Amino acid sequence: MPEESTSQLSHLDEEGRIKMVDVGAKATTARTAEASGFVQMSPATVAAIRERRTPKGDPLETARLAGIMAAKRTAELIPLCHSLALSHADLKITLTDDGAQIWATASTSAQTGVEMEALTAVSVAALTLYDMCKAIDKAMTIGEIRLERKTGGKSGEWKRNANSEF
Repeated sequence: MPEESTSQLSHLDEEGRIKMVDVGAKATTARTAEASGFVQMSPATVAAIRERRTPKGDPLETARLAGIMAAKRTAELIPLCHSLALSHADLKITLTDDGAQIWATASTSAQTGVEMEALTAVSVAALTLYDMCKAIDKAMTIGEIRLERKTGGKSGEWKRNANSEF
């Protein structure tokens, strides 16, 4: 892999120090990002969630709310993310036979994208599902967290596949 000089790296200054990218000259555009993730769990845990028998209450609604709250606080969690005023954030969690599929969307009009907000929403929702169900299933696995789609900005639209749920 060829070495890049520090002047080519957007988050390093000329002296190699970490910096926040200046987006002040960029145009403000409508931006949306969608991300997904999966929490693998035992069929017994899925059944407990469906039958509302989990010891801490409703893990799906708790995780959904946690994900929305996390999207709004992404800049506090990821050091070089810009603070964004989100116009929308939402999560959808669908139970499958072997776990929970999580989809998040985040939207804003800004000078930078909302990919990190959508990814953070999925990550925190997955961690919340784990926390809410760990009393009955410590072997749950969190994975497959990825960007599915983004729109807006200079690069326009990008899609992982045509099966986006939002």
